[in-house]
Amino acid sequence: MLAGDWYCCLDPEIEALRQTAFDAVHEHNTLHPAARQGAGPKLAALLGTFAPNALIEGQFHCTYGFNIHMETEAFMNVGCVVLDSARVEIGARSMLGPNVQIYCADHHRDPVKRGQLIERALPVRIGADVWIGGGAIILPGVSIGDRAIVGAGSVVTKDVPADAKVAGNPARVIG
Repeated sequence: MLAGDWYCCLDPEIEALRQTAFDAVHEHNTLHPAARQGAGPKLAALLGTFAPNALIEGQFHCTYGFNIHMETEAFMNVGCVVLDSARVEIGARSMLGPNVQIYCADHHRDPVKRGQLIERALPVRIGADVWIGGGAIILPGVSIGDRAIVGAGSVVTKDVPADAKVAGNPARVIG
């Protein structure tokens, strides 16, 4: 999975990792906001990187947690979903609006293998000072450059250059 090779997502070892993440996410989402601080204790400890002043609002969901790397002052608003079967980097001071979804899982194109739950994981990179509007979806393997803006509701299927503004489905450069 971490090497980007094809794998079965129902592997027992992978399922155990998901259960650890689900426990941490549950604690995070049920803690009083004052007790949660930037992230619940179990979630903060699980994340690959959780820098000072990073913040994840409640009703968050992730698959594994340890693949998520949030730099200084990175922010995820309510309802964000990160399906982190591969590395997910969120740069310093980047802001994700409500209900932003980041997907790393890429399912097999062959219907027989897809039916056997064969998938691979592709990393997602979000640079520094990026703003992603609410409800945007970031697909597997996408990189978003520093200072880019992604419009609300956009579906990002390709890399976004630094300083670009993109919107739409599929997202395309608008400025």
